[in-house]
Amino acid sequence: MILHAHPRIVPCLWFDRDAEAAVRHYSAIFPRSRTTATSHYGEGAPLPAGTVLTIAFELDGQPFMALNGGPHEAYTDALSLQVMCDTQAEIDHYWERLAAGGRPVQCGWLKDRWGVSWQVVPRMVLDIIGGSDAARSQRVLQAVQGMVKLDIAALQAAADGRGA
Repeated sequence: MILHAHPRIVPCLWFDRDAEAAVRHYSAIFPRSRTTATSHYGEGAPLPAGTVLTIAFELDGQPFMALNGGPHEAYTDALSLQVMCDTQAEIDHYWERLAAGGRPVQCGWLKDRWGVSWQVVPRMVLDIIGGSDAARSQRVLQAVQGMVKLDIAALQAAADGRGA
């Protein structure tokens, strides 16, 4: 059996030069967060020597890499990070902190101040839309489409057929 010292898949987030600020911001939001390694640009690199190149970090135990790669790349909605929540208090916590300096979108999505797309979603939504009751699933999907920040009570009411 082969044991890997590092996870096989680690999302890498590209920043112009704000990787340190982003990692501090994200780490303050999620529990069990920490920086595990930092590397710096050397002489003759695209950014000044000593500038942070990469930061390996964890958010709630999930490994990530942050890269100061310059202004050449921008985030798109083609990829987002989902934050699975069990309570409305969790949704409110993550939504407010991740959206700070960014902007809300819809259906639980938001863009943070760096343009990273996040979806803050209650687990119950995935359970319902993955369930066998197609009418219940459709009611919940319609309710989600009419929301910006997701509301568990309203989603449960839609699931139960009590309005959306």
